[in-house]
Amino acid sequence: MNEEVVILVNENNEELGTMPKMEAHEKAVLHRAFSVFIMNNNGETMLQQRAADKYHSPLLWTNTCCSHQRIGESNIEAGRRRLQEEMGFDTELKELFSFVYKAPFDNGLTEHELDHVMMGYYNNEPKINTNEVANWQWMKPALIKEDIEKFPEKYTAWFKIIFERFYEHIN
Repeated sequence: MNEEVVILVNENNEELGTMPKMEAHEKAVLHRAFSVFIMNNNGETMLQQRAADKYHSPLLWTNTCCSHQRIGESNIEAGRRRLQEEMGFDTELKELFSFVYKAPFDNGLTEHELDHVMMGYYNNEPKINTNEVANWQWMKPALIKEDIEKFPEKYTAWFKIIFERFYEHIN
């Protein structure tokens, strides 16, 4: 199996080349990524708990899904692909905003991403891929905010950064 590559970018989202994903995380090189937030008609956000055997942040809670765009893939195409791969459903997505962040992993690696944050709506249960996802839940954004403040260790490093911006955007 070929190692996944990430698209290296500058802060203006201009492509600079590619690099194997692990190398980019070891060197903390800026690369393109995306984060998807799915909401339902009750105003709740779908969270996922990462699978126990993930190489970083296992069993921590995070947004509905996130990953890296492939070469030639739009942000929306990438978000919909990963939503299907991890959560087992597809829905329309809308890009909300993008920003650069840096977040350390629990194993010494670092995410340095130009993250494209997207949102969509879905009102059913996902069909989770248990290789990627241990569990999932619906939660009101205000309760997520409170829970992050009380129990930050339950959440991924990047989710705490991204959720703050997402929360400001939807309120």
